[in-house]
Amino acid sequence: MSDAVVLLSGGLDSTVCLGLARQEGFTPWTLSFDYGQRHSAELASALAVAEALGVPPARRRVVPLHGLFSGSALTGDEPVPLDRSWDQMGQDIPSTYVPARNLVFLSLATAIAEPLGIGDLFIGVNALDYSGYPDCRPEFIAAFIQAARLGTRHGIQVHTPLAHRTKAEIAALGHRLGLPLELTMSCYLGQRPACGRCDACLLRRHGFEEAGLVDPLPYRV
Repeated sequence: MSDAVVLLSGGLDSTVCLGLARQEGFTPWTLSFDYGQRHSAELASALAVAEALGVPPARRRVVPLHGLFSGSALTGDEPVPLDRSWDQMGQDIPSTYVPARNLVFLSLATAIAEPLGIGDLFIGVNALDYSGYPDCRPEFIAAFIQAARLGTRHGIQVHTPLAHRTKAEIAALGHRLGLPLELTMSCYLGQRPACGRCDACLLRRHGFEEAGLVDPLPYRV
């Protein structure tokens, strides 16, 4: 089996992405980032998910990036938007967008993967349910692959198995793969029970409901 680096935030999408990498026969290394996000709960979830799925400690990495990112409600004092409608979510780039986050994450993942002889990266970006983040677009991923091909010895393949799946399809996949979704953290406020009001909670709840499944996470509202 080939090795692959899987970007693991601890949320639903990245956990399902990890499950799919394993299903495709890859032996995963998980890579998470401590980038000054509002809460550490997602990092705890990422480590719990990796452990539950049998990723050895030596293959779990957390990279500290404190002070690098700004200009986002997830890294500063700006309030996280709550109770937004579906129309509001699709109108513009939300304040929870972290500028160039995926560009930095994928670049660092490439730098870690190349000396290990790893040519495959997995990232759980999604362009359907929430297209407000420009660094989740397929065009961005394609451009990054081309840049990595030109800027490394052998290039890198970036797998985005969730890019064109709805949140309902992602929830159903996680359920079918038997993943520990109860360990994940999607809430932008890092609450458990989850707030149920931020964009991430609303999208997740809607996805499970549309899939006819019960979300294993409790919600405050």
